[in-house]
Amino acid sequence: MPSKYRNFRSSVPWIILFLEVVLIILFYFLFSDDDDASGSTNSYPAFQDVNHMVIFGFGFFLTFLKRYGFSSTGFNLLIIVLGVQCSVLIEDLLVLLLQREYKDGLQRITKAAVSMTAVVISTGAVLGKANPVQLILMAVVEIIAFHMSRSINTTFLQVSDNISMMHVHLFGAYFGLAVSSHFSEPSPRTEKNASTPKSDLLSMLGTLFLWVFWPSFNSVLLVEEKTKAIYNTYFALAVSAVTAFVLSLLTAKDGKFRMTDIHSAVLAGGVTVGYAAHIIEYPWIAMILGLLASGTAVLGSYCLQRCLHPALKIHDTSGIHFTFGLPGVLGALAQVVLLVLKDWTKSPRLDYLVMIPIGAFCLTISVALITGFLTGVIVNLKLFKTIPVSKYFEDQFYWEFPHLAVGF
Repeated sequence: MPSKYRNFRSSVPWIILFLEVVLIILFYFLFSDDDDASGSTNSYPAFQDVNHMVIFGFGFFLTFLKRYGFSSTGFNLLIIVLGVQCSVLIEDLLVLLLQREYKDGLQRITKAAVSMTAVVISTGAVLGKANPVQLILMAVVEIIAFHMSRSINTTFLQVSDNISMMHVHLFGAYFGLAVSSHFSEPSPRTEKNASTPKSDLLSMLGTLFLWVFWPSFNSVLLVEEKTKAIYNTYFALAVSAVTAFVLSLLTAKDGKFRMTDIHSAVLAGGVTVGYAAHIIEYPWIAMILGLLASGTAVLGSYCLQRCLHPALKIHDTSGIHFTFGLPGVLGALAQVVLLVLKDWTKSPRLDYLVMIPIGAFCLTISVALITGFLTGVIVNLKLFKTIPVSKYFEDQFYWEFPHLAVGF
């Protein structure tokens, strides 16, 4: 094995260990746990659902590359467990600086796990191209930037905590795209940037887990309108799944379902309806949003992959733009329309009612793009040993394969 591989391998564990020691020290000084035992018990099912989503759901969701399954699930777990610790500390620091009331410990971990969705989505754009050190640096920078964006939205724009958290899809998608713009594009002839029936099946398993637990994700921070958010999310997801099958069949050249379309579009309804799930009065509205979201994901994949991404020199490995980015934009715009329709006769300042969510939406995307672009510059410095293009999408670059030694 070349020496640069040995050097890379010997540096990674010490970097991770150093980061963990720093986190332990910061927890000693900053973490304050004022738990309400009954509240923690009641919120545990919601935490469990979100934890299943980010670790199991997204872990398998990203296993579609035929030679990158170990790394997809393994690195996903690594950055989540490190990122949740960082997120909890950042949240505590913001509470201390802004003199807010502390939440119970379990709720803080739940919010940290939800926040990590942005990081997992972003890693999908550079899947197979970034090494573990680059992924960890991305995770730390992104979780700090996301908390800054949320804090500005909640403090200055008076956006509710739930809505500011639902910007996680937008932030993750556009941060990831900005970072990906600094990585070299793989050769279009490479066979490694592809899937197999087995890897597609594992990826679809992750999609199913995400689909099942998405209603909990959209309602986790709600108290009074939790039930409404749950059933609106379910109906949006159901119609989104049906539409994905329909459009996959209509757009396929051979008249057969394409797993890629199903994989990317069945979750789009949950992403779109997340902003307004708690204010939608009738299920048919959520169902329309699910239909539009799925159509945006399937049709957007054709347009973006063939037109926009090649023109901008952006290689989006997992298609996060049309799976999370575009449905997130649609959801933010739908929220504005629904707020106007609901309150236009009651509110004396309709322009104010519209500009607040639009301002929060623009701020989130702007912070994501700027910080993502800067992060992309930093992680591609020689210090972080950027992977050569010839080694993209390979587990063997990081993981031990004992069967290779005996000729299998």
